[in-house]
Amino acid sequence: MDNSLISMNPVLNWMDFSLIGGYFLLLIVLSWRAGRFLKDADGEERYLLSGRRLSLPAFVATLVSTWYGGILGVGEFSYLFGISQWIVMGLPYYLFAMLFAFFFAGKIRENKAISIPEAVGNAYGPLASRISAALIFLLVNPAPYILMVAMIAKFMLGIDGFYVTVGVAVFSAVYVAWGGFGAVVRTDMLQVVLMYAGFGILLMFAWSAYGSPATLPPQLPASHLQPTGGQPISYLLVWFFIALWTFVDPGFHQRAAAAKSPKTARNGIFVAIGAWFIFDMATLITALYAVAVLTDLPDAVLVYPALASHLLPAGLLGLFILTLLATVMSTLDSFLFLAGQTLGRDFNYKSKKEASLAVSTQKPGNIIQKTQAGIGVAAVLGLLLVWLFPSVIELWYVIGSVVIPGLLLPVVGIYYPWFRVRAQASPWLFLVPVLVAFLWLVGGLLSQETYGYAWLGVEPFYPGMAASIGLFTLAKANILFFEKMR
Repeated sequence: MDNSLISMNPVLNWMDFSLIGGYFLLLIVLSWRAGRFLKDADGEERYLLSGRRLSLPAFVATLVSTWYGGILGVGEFSYLFGISQWIVMGLPYYLFAMLFAFFFAGKIRENKAISIPEAVGNAYGPLASRISAALIFLLVNPAPYILMVAMIAKFMLGIDGFYVTVGVAVFSAVYVAWGGFGAVVRTDMLQVVLMYAGFGILLMFAWSAYGSPATLPPQLPASHLQPTGGQPISYLLVWFFIALWTFVDPGFHQRAAAAKSPKTARNGIFVAIGAWFIFDMATLITALYAVAVLTDLPDAVLVYPALASHLLPAGLLGLFILTLLATVMSTLDSFLFLAGQTLGRDFNYKSKKEASLAVSTQKPGNIIQKTQAGIGVAAVLGLLLVWLFPSVIELWYVIGSVVIPGLLLPVVGIYYPWFRVRAQASPWLFLVPVLVAFLWLVGGLLSQETYGYAWLGVEPFYPGMAASIGLFTLAKANILFFEKMR
């Protein structure tokens, strides 16, 4: 195998650009078809959850596609650290997705709440609902996916990708705001087909050009075949625990709530896990081919488009670039919609009675309009955040390490009352762990003696979770004390 540096200047012709242009046109058509219901009497629920009628194929397609928006980050991690990418970004997510299917999917479908902040409000009160909405907004910020579109555009066109990305962000915000969750689902069904087709083609061409994947191990650095990838175990464990993101992921909750039935939600997740495994193997193996071939790749984030530009002919190269765009945009549009819903609806959520927050006093039309405005604001904030953290993996790590400790136990308490604390204590359970994790992360940034964001050799996720468990224990002890006094 030739290990010399392969040219990273793709040659796209009219066929490639025609495919990409046709894709964007099709997104508009699908969004228009999905947006025709907005004047219906049940417009709000249809706009936000497609009327809770997602079939099993639609559920699987939208769940699978939105989980892979970080495809360039996956390639970057695989190129730098080998098979450890699957161990830290694949395996733990399968495990927690299974647990989510067993213990949460059915309960979420049976719950009347449309979103996590609404469900939090039902369980803990309005203040906790607004705090959780702020944290959820951080989780679904579209910045990592805007950044990846910029990188693809820069690689594809040879121009400053940020300006192209502004256009893509605006385009995504418009078609998502227009068609609502139905538009997200319809476009996801298209995008999941493109995902598997593109990587299947790239894997076949790599296999044909360089031989079976079985021939790769001798040509890879030894660290790429180690479970840790040569990284500290403490760092990898943090990524494992960041997979707890699944339990508080608003996309998971939204799709479980939108499923046709609790059974559809549970079974759909199990089918999705199998689909994820197949796609993970395709992306990992193609990245390992690139490690053996692109020995001097200047930017690991571009590993997939760089390999594709070398192997694929005109037409198929455009199809693969389209695959990357579709994979990223499937999550970009989902996160834009969730962020817009959080800003436009959940921050302003009010009820007729504090004990029954599930009945909103807002008119459906107003909620839809506010969600649409929130989508626009989320797109602008995402563009700004790209300037602050110009790394996909950094964005995932920072957001996951800081936010998850504050959401995990309170969200579990929504569906399992034993984990629920009194409404008066719940705001502290949301805020203090996030503050502790954030301050620890800042300490790691200021310290020059530690690895990454760790301070005193400890990653910020751990003190954040320790604070959460400690506060929860104190709150439960207080509950038990008052119950004994009755």
